[in-house]
Formats: sequence, structure tokens, C-alpha cells
Amino acid sequence: MNDTRPRLGIGMVGYAFMGAAHSQAWRTAPAFFDLPLTPHLAAVCGRDASAAGDVARRFGWASVETDWRALLTRDDIDVVDICTPGHTHAEIAIAALEAGKHVMCEKPLANTVEEAEAMAAAAATAAQRGVHAMVGFTYRRTPAVALARRLVASGRLGTIRHVRGQYLQDWLSDENTPLSWRLDKSLAGSGALGDIGAHIIDMAQFVTGTPIQSVNGLMETFVSTRPLAGDHATLGGSSSADAERGPVTVDDAAAFTARFVGGAIGVFEATRFATGRKNALRLEVNGTLGSLSFDFEDMNVLELFDATEDPDVAGFRRIMVTEATHPYIAAWWPPGHGLGYEHGFTHQVVDFVTDVAKGADPTPTFADGLAVQRVLAAIEASAADGTTHQTGVTA
Repeated sequence: MNDTRPRLGIGMVGYAFMGAAHSQAWRTAPAFFDLPLTPHLAAVCGRDASAAGDVARRFGWASVETDWRALLTRDDIDVVDICTPGHTHAEIAIAALEAGKHVMCEKPLANTVEEAEAMAAAAATAAQRGVHAMVGFTYRRTPAVALARRLVASGRLGTIRHVRGQYLQDWLSDENTPLSWRLDKSLAGSGALGDIGAHIIDMAQFVTGTPIQSVNGLMETFVSTRPLAGDHATLGGSSSADAERGPVTVDDAAAFTARFVGGAIGVFEATRFATGRKNALRLEVNGTLGSLSFDFEDMNVLELFDATEDPDVAGFRRIMVTEATHPYIAAWWPPGHGLGYEHGFTHQVVDFVTDVAKGADPTPTFADGLAVQRVLAAIEASAADGTTHQTGVTA
């Protein structure tokens, strides 16, 4: 770490699951990568001063704020990192950009297309003043996924015909798992569709380099009420127990078919009810010259099939994506020593800081986040009326 380099002051809003992942990334990136700017953890912000203070002590944030607006007036903060629920993203991001702060915002970009459009417009205006924004689809920075993108872009798979995407989790399969903000549409925007479906939509479009043009969707809520607290012992069939449950207002699972610009077709599902699956983010792409397959539960591996090989020896090749020639890997460990979930956030920081230093828009941009938001909205509309919906992208 070269402390003589210019500092980039970071103010993070939110400190829970994503806040911890982002905190670690800001701390770790300059230790392993040669960054043009040195991130300085200037302030963590949260409504609970005690909890925010604990995060500050554990991760090395220099100060604590309880109102995100305070970050916008501080001269020592150059970046606002948004790790809060989706219903807050638009207000915070737009205000930060207007205040001249670069913005990193967790996915999905917003809860509605209208909010996402306003955010993308604000980012475009800010970019003209040298202020930049990124949306956090961190799975793009998994080395195997970045390699998949490189292979497709090089023409290794030929013309893409099929895309299959799944994001399977099981953490809601117990009907007595308590309510959280992720199950409240007014806070989360949608359930499995926006929370994890957004990732597989972005990954599919990123790896293929092709946008989704139309969708047919299906959504389902399997458990309509959940406990308001974690004490399941008092819950049962009585009216008093029922009174301790609250409504689930989002989807538990979503499935959809898709047509991509150029003619490829896709089949996708996102669920938090796939019993036994913890974080199975899967993508398979079939082309005229070959196929590739990825599963985040085996995240250091990419499978590749080359259809031009001799049929006697043809088959899926298991690539351990841990060589120094692979994306991001050279900064880490010797070949065969795999990376983990947290490394995607570190790679996100690396790319963000590098692009900000160059005066370039980091990717994925807010425009990319808006594109995903439009796909999410089209799926939800299709599930509601049973018809095909366009995403607004034309061939």
C-alpha cells in the first residue's frame, strides 16, 4: 500500500451484510492491487449509532454518521457507497451525484424503472462534470465469469443460441423464517426476482454481450405470512399466533423465458425455496462452436466444450480459473489456490478506483442497472397478465 498516493475518501451508507462485504473490500484492495488512489475509510453511516460504531471499530472506519446527508457536506469524502435497501437508492444516489460525489450503489439499482431512469439520468449529467457512478453486480468480477465473457467475446462459442440461468437458494424454505425487509415490497421492490434474479439477468447479458429483448414470466409466493420476530415457539394455529405473523408482499420464486437481441433464447429461474441449494448461481451458454457452464457453488471452475474438437476426445473441459493469466488472479495466490465470495467485492473496488482515477465511467454503469431494471419490470408485468412483454431494447 502506497500512502503517498492521493486519497479517495469513502463514505458508506449501511453497515449490515453488504456493508461488511464492502468494508472488507475497501480495506483489502490496496493491499493486493496497485491502485492509483488510496481508499480512505472516512465514515460509515447508519441510523443506529451504536451498531454503526461497532462496524467502524471492526473495519477501521474513521468516523460515524447517523444521517447520510452529512456525508454530502464533508470535504474528506469523495465516494458515497450505498449498501441500503432498494427503496433508498434513488434519493441517496441522486443527491450524492449532485453534490459531486462519485457513487457505488448496490443492486438492483432501484425498486422501479422510474427511479432507475432518474438515477441513470443523474449519472449521465454527473459524468459530464467528471463525477462517476457504478452499480454493484459483483458476480461479474468472479474470475471464471470474467473469463467466460472473454471467451464469448473472442468468438470461441460462435453464434449464441441458448442461455440457461438459475439462482437457487433455500434460506426461506422454512415457513417460520421471520419477516425481514427483503420480504416487504415497499422496501425491497420485489423478492427473489429483484434480489437474486437481477444477478442472473446481468450475468447473462454480460457474458453474452447481448441484451434481453422480450420475456414471459411466472412468479409465485409460497408462504404468504411469516413471524414478525424470531421466536417460533409461540407460533401455531391459534388466532393469537396468527396475529404475530405479517404479510409477505413479494415473490418467493420467479421463472421466465427470454429472447435475446440476435435470436438466442433463454430460460431462467430465481428462487429462495430450492431446498439444499445455498448459493447456486448457474449459467450455461450454448453456441454454434461450443458451450460454457458456470456454477458459483464451484466458483473457481469454468466448464468449456469445444465443438470443433475431434469427436473421439471431445467433452466438457474443466478449467481451474486460478492461473495468473486469468482475470484478477495474478494479484492473489499461486495456481490452484481458489478465491471466495468476498473477492468479487475487492475486484469491484479495484475496477471502480482505477476508472475513477482515469476519469472513466466504471462498469456496470447506472445505464446497465436501468437495463436490468427494465427486464425485471417486464417479467413482473408478464407474470401479472400472462403475455409477452418487451424490455424496450430493439434489435
